[in-house]
Amino acid sequence: KPIIAASMFGNTTDCINQAKLILEEAGYEVLVFHATGTGGRAMESLVESGLVSGVLDLTTTEWADEFVGGILGAGPTRMEAAARNGVPAVIAPGCLDMVNFGSRDTIPEKFSERLFYEHNPQVTLMRTTPEECADLGRILADKANLSAGPCSVLIPTQAISIISAPGQPFNDPAADQALFSAIKSNLREDIELKELSLAVNDPEFSRIAAETLLAFLQVETTTIV
Repeated sequence: KPIIAASMFGNTTDCINQAKLILEEAGYEVLVFHATGTGGRAMESLVESGLVSGVLDLTTTEWADEFVGGILGAGPTRMEAAARNGVPAVIAPGCLDMVNFGSRDTIPEKFSERLFYEHNPQVTLMRTTPEECADLGRILADKANLSAGPCSVLIPTQAISIISAPGQPFNDPAADQALFSAIKSNLREDIELKELSLAVNDPEFSRIAAETLLAFLQVETTTIV
């Protein structure tokens, strides 16, 4: 079966699992990579090898760690393999609201005044600021702009993770707006952009993401035939 690579994190598990079912029903094998730094690098390597038909990169959180200074960065070329090799891709700013650290006592002193969420005793998440989100939005757009093949960027405006939803600890409309605005203002005009009034884990968002990628793949197949 043709392979689709997908990026996932704990906070986007429902999103990817729902999309995975749709893609599998369409005849694809979906390989899920956890966005833990090593996972992102492994996904980029597989895409680079030419064995992947499409990429569902809905969890781009490794860039928050790479840029801000967390422990799960995947390197400066994260998100480039699909773009440079013309592999169809659907991208979202999933979990760019968080930077990952270990236990609280391992967090650098310079971040002491920031907003944290202790996921468990070994994992502490730090909320990205509006300023950081503006930079991350520009980075995401810059990587998408490298695309030599079909690419679509989806923005789930209601929540980019479980804990950024209204009433949750990382809900920060100003930071989200800075992220979304930077994506929109820096993205190449010919790259499809969809703003969706949904949360990243809503079944409807998963469906739209999966069907957007399938539409790209069907065009590619028709072209090859």
